[in-house]
Amino acid sequence: MKNISLILLTVGLLSFSSCKSKTDKKQNEPAPKETAEAWTPNTQDLSEYETAYFASGCFWCVEAIFESVKGVKEAVSGYAGGKEKNPTYEEVSYGRTSHAEAVKVYYDPQEVSFATLVRVFFGSHDPTTLNRQGPDKGAQYRSIAFYQNEQERDIILDYMEQLEEKNIFSDPIVTEVKPLQKFWKAEDYHQDYERRNPNNSYIRNVSVPRLNRFKELYPELLKEDAH
Repeated sequence: MKNISLILLTVGLLSFSSCKSKTDKKQNEPAPKETAEAWTPNTQDLSEYETAYFASGCFWCVEAIFESVKGVKEAVSGYAGGKEKNPTYEEVSYGRTSHAEAVKVYYDPQEVSFATLVRVFFGSHDPTTLNRQGPDKGAQYRSIAFYQNEQERDIILDYMEQLEEKNIFSDPIVTEVKPLQKFWKAEDYHQDYERRNPNNSYIRNVSVPRLNRFKELYPELLKEDAH
């Protein structure tokens, strides 16, 4: 994991596009049918799976990363970490709330542990940049590891301590460790956005390179069809 922060920052700066620029009127709509698949709600029963919650920049990127991991059944884009009720994408992306873009991860603990998901979280973004991830700036893109009980909190804190002891990152980790209060699911057109909108400039220049970098670093964690 050495030099991960430099690698990820470099990937983020490859494009002048940003997550916030998606909120322009024309880009705030789903891509044309010829360049994007229609989103179909997941109707399967996910109640048997455990859940975990993370925020590490644009949720399009984060969702795609977690969905590539073995044992993860589904990742849902949304908002968390703030106090406002029923936040919208326009409000969050422009920093008008205290929420961050986040993902809800449904996973099978028999296949992947919460500790491994924490490893995925820290290994797929730069946790040393305050209120920023790549080209995306603002508290809405801050790094947050959420916990739902003391065991999850201890796993997160223990792993952060290991990273700092081994000097994995050249700068201090600024990731927030917070209890999950409420997760608000994002608008439908954000779900599976990377897969459905391959021609979007942000997807091509930021999201896909970030996903590919994660795959290079952790091939042993990937689903068979994600290689």
